[in-house]
Amino acid sequence: MLKYLFLFFIIISLFFACREDENFITDNTAQLEFSLDTLRFDTVFTTVGSATRILKIYNPHNQAIQISKIYIKEGANSVFRINIDGLPGNEAENIEIAANDSLYIFGEVTVNPDAPISESPFVIEDELIFETNGNLQSVLLEAWGQNANYIPNRFNQGGLAYLSCDFGEIVWDDPKPYVIYGVLLVDSCTLTLPAGTSIYMHGGIARTENDLGNTVFYNDGILFFLQRGRLKSQGTLENPVTIQADRLEEAFDDVTGQWAGIRLNGGSKNNIIEHTIVKNSIVGIRVDSAAELSIKNSQIYNTAGSGLLGVHAEIDAENCLFYNNGGNAVQLEYGGNYDFTYCTLASYGVDASALKMSNVLCLDPFCQEARFNQLDASWKNSIIYGSRQDEIDLFDAIADQLPNYFNYQFENCVVRTDEIVDEELYADFYDFCDPCINASTDQALFLNVDEDDYHLDTLSVAEEQAMPISNLPLDLDGIMRDGSNPDIGCYEYVYQ
Repeated sequence: MLKYLFLFFIIISLFFACREDENFITDNTAQLEFSLDTLRFDTVFTTVGSATRILKIYNPHNQAIQISKIYIKEGANSVFRINIDGLPGNEAENIEIAANDSLYIFGEVTVNPDAPISESPFVIEDELIFETNGNLQSVLLEAWGQNANYIPNRFNQGGLAYLSCDFGEIVWDDPKPYVIYGVLLVDSCTLTLPAGTSIYMHGGIARTENDLGNTVFYNDGILFFLQRGRLKSQGTLENPVTIQADRLEEAFDDVTGQWAGIRLNGGSKNNIIEHTIVKNSIVGIRVDSAAELSIKNSQIYNTAGSGLLGVHAEIDAENCLFYNNGGNAVQLEYGGNYDFTYCTLASYGVDASALKMSNVLCLDPFCQEARFNQLDASWKNSIIYGSRQDEIDLFDAIADQLPNYFNYQFENCVVRTDEIVDEELYADFYDFCDPCINASTDQALFLNVDEDDYHLDTLSVAEEQAMPISNLPLDLDGIMRDGSNPDIGCYEYVYQ
C-alpha cells in the first residue's frame, strides 16, 4: 500500500513540475508572429469554387503562450472559414503554443462569381483576429469574388504598375469589368474606354517611404496619366463609362473617399471624357500644370475633396454636373485657361464653396512663399449654387502688381454671392457677371436637393434665362433645348 501511495505522490509531483515549466506569458506586450500579414486567395473564379491557404503562427518567446481567442471578424456571415490544428470552426478559445513553437491555421473560402455584387464583390476582405493577454493582432483575409480584369493583378495594393504601348492605343473593350488595384501609371499610350466600360478602383490605405526614409501613408486606387499618357473615355447617353469604387453594396453607395481619383499629370494633352460618371473618390479628376482636358456630358459626385481640380491647366467643360463634393465642386488654382458652358455646380452641407478660382500656388500654409500664373476663366449658362452665403471664392493674390492676371467672365449664370461683393477687390464682380441672377433661398431652383435631383424646379429662376448656343442643342439627358430661350444649367426643364 505504501508503495502505491509513494508512486501516487511521485506522479503528482511530476505533473505539477511539468505545469510549472509551461507557465504562460502574461505580459500584454508579448506578440505573436505570422508567416503572412495577408492571407490571399488568388484564384479568379469562373464557377463556384473554393481554395485553401495556410498561415503559420509563431510563439517566438521562451515561455508558452495562450491565445485567449482566435476568430474571424465577420463570424458566421463570412465567406472565409478556418481550421486550427485540425479543429474546424471560425472561432476557437484558449489555444496554447509551447515556447519557440508554432501552429498551423488552414484558411478556406468559397465564392460564387455569379452571385450579386452585394454577396460576392470584386475584392472580398475580412480579418482573422487574435486576442492574447488583452492585446489584439490581426491578419487580413483577401479573396476575389468576381471574374474580372484585374489591373495589373491582385497583389498590387500600395504598389505601382506601368501601362505603356509605344505611343499606340490600348482599348479596354472586354465585357468583363476592369478592377484597378494600386496605382496605375499610363505613359506613352492612349487608354481608350468604349461606351459601357465599367472600371472599379480598389482603394485603401497604403504606405511607402519618402526620400528621407519616413513612412508615408496614402490612399491608393489611382488612375494616373503621365505627360505622354492620354485618356479617351467615350461613353454615350445610353451606355456611359463608369469609374467608381469596387464596393457596390448599398451601404457603400454614398461613401466618399474610397479611392484616390484620376490624375492627369503635367503636360498630358488631348484628354477627352464624354458621358462618363466618376464617383466615390477623394478627388474626382485632377488636371495638373499645362495638362489639357475636354469633359462633356459627364458627372462627378460623392467625392471627399474637390470634384474637378485644375492647377494651371486647360479645361473645357460642357453639360457637366458636379455635386456632393466634400471640397469645392470645381477648384481652379494657380491660374490656367478654363471654359465652362451649361454646367451645374451644386454644393450643399459643406464648408467649401461650389467654385474656387485663384492665380496663386501657395508653397506653405501661410502663403509666404508662392508662385503665380495668369487666370482666364469663362462661365456661360451655368449654375454655381449651394447652401453657403458665398458659393464663389476668388483669390487674386497679385492684383496690386499685375492687374490683368485674374480674368473671369460669367454670362447668363445663376450664382449665389453675399460678402464677396463687399470686399474692395471684388466689388465690381457683377461687372464681370452680366447678365447673372444672384439667387436667394426663397427662390425656386432645383427639383429636389435632398434626393440629389438637380433638374430644374417647375418655377426655377434658371428657366429661359440662357443664351442660345447652336453647337450645344442637347442637355445632359439628351433633351433638346429651346432654340430661342434655353434654360441655365446642365438640364433643360421638361414641361409635363
